[in-house]
Amino acid sequence: MQAALEAIGKGGIHVAGDLVLEKHVDYEVANVEDGGIGIQVNGKDNNVVESKRGYSESLPTQDTDRNEELFHFINPSVDSTQEWRVHDEVKRLVKRQGIQEICAYLLQMRKDNKVLLPQSPSTAYAELVRMGMPNGEGFNENTFRKYYNCK
Repeated sequence: MQAALEAIGKGGIHVAGDLVLEKHVDYEVANVEDGGIGIQVNGKDNNVVESKRGYSESLPTQDTDRNEELFHFINPSVDSTQEWRVHDEVKRLVKRQGIQEICAYLLQMRKDNKVLLPQSPSTAYAELVRMGMPNGEGFNENTFRKYYNCK
């Protein structure tokens, strides 16, 4: 870290825009499989992030034209640049986790002011199925009702 700051000071590294240093926090979903952090690079596409494993992915922005509907329960206080990240976080969650984990994580997202949860479990269940949650064995609405707590 010290070497990077010295290189910046000597002109060895050019930083365009803000230099942001972030600390890992619990419940962060982005790049969990990689265990890595993203580095924004300047080029033709300013929304390209390269991980330390060398692949890149395009991050959606509010201007990105996506062929899917945004997650319905995003908190209105979430910045418009973060809405698609919350959407993708929920989408990954429902595809990879069981009912108990999904409900627990939704509560954590509510505490983090990312989502607003509806009172009706049926409404929440229908939206999560739309987002990709299985609705077969072990994922039926009655099982969901047991663990869903919006309070």
